[in-house]
Amino acid sequence: MTEGNFVDYVKIHVASGKGGQGSAHLRREKYITKGGPDGGDGGRGGHIILKGNKNLWTLFHLKFKRHARAEHGSHGSKQRSSGADGADQYIEVPLGTVVRDTETEEILFEITDDEEERIVAQGGKGGLGNWNFKSSTNQTPRYAQPGIDGQEVDVTLELKILADVGLVGFPNAGKSTLLSVITAAKPKIADYEFTTLKPNLGIVDYREFKTFVVADIPGIIEGAAEGKGIGHRFLRHIERNSTLLFLVPADAPDIVKQYEILLDELRRYNPEMLDKDRLIAISKSDMLDEELKAELKVILDKDLKAPYLFISSVAQQGLMELKDKLWEMLNTEAS
Repeated sequence: MTEGNFVDYVKIHVASGKGGQGSAHLRREKYITKGGPDGGDGGRGGHIILKGNKNLWTLFHLKFKRHARAEHGSHGSKQRSSGADGADQYIEVPLGTVVRDTETEEILFEITDDEEERIVAQGGKGGLGNWNFKSSTNQTPRYAQPGIDGQEVDVTLELKILADVGLVGFPNAGKSTLLSVITAAKPKIADYEFTTLKPNLGIVDYREFKTFVVADIPGIIEGAAEGKGIGHRFLRHIERNSTLLFLVPADAPDIVKQYEILLDELRRYNPEMLDKDRLIAISKSDMLDEELKAELKVILDKDLKAPYLFISSVAQQGLMELKDKLWEMLNTEAS
């Protein structure tokens, strides 16, 4: 998926259908001149329904389709015939979509399951026909109810990616390179900061045909929780991940400090992020010889308050060990 095709935020206007009008018909047939009321009810207006689709990963299909309108219900007719209900309008969205009222910014609901359906705009109820109003004192009502208007709502759709593992790191830490090596994803890779401008997803093939999903978001910088850089716009994509993989390059001036800055940014964005399982991968470790690695381990064992391992995406070092550890963490989390 190219960066231009990844859309995780859209505003749409939805309008459900109006209910059909009830009929005020009076029965008139041969030899029956005063048959009484027999007007049927109006049909219900169509709903606007959001439906989860596990095969969608972005809101791109809604980027140029910002309006949705359902059918109106049909009017009632004679012989107590009810009008047909208006056709519902379905809008398919990826799993992890949060639906907000654009005006109040209130969260209406979230779509997290495949085939899950939620009504975002209720169709108007059909009006009652005149036969509903007949009584011993009103035997020939010549009136019926009009249909109720449908709803018109402006909603905002926000996508929070549903992935098992979220990659967290500073710009140019090697997240995209790692994703390209352990999955079939083809993210843009270059030797400058903020190469990644949109989140990328990849499926990791593990032993015995098992798989798990990894999400790579744009690099976080200090102050991201206050809006610095671009990573803050995508922090919501790792809110749903059960495990966070922190990537800190081996050539960083202070590995422990970088990890603590990243952790602090997540805490300031959402303190619940710190409840997730965490693993630290020291990337670009092919730059270290055994002596340097041993010296670094002494410091990390003392100051780093989380499990870590050394990897190199380019030299293909430690990647199987990384997969094993991630699978173990995910499996423990699931059980």
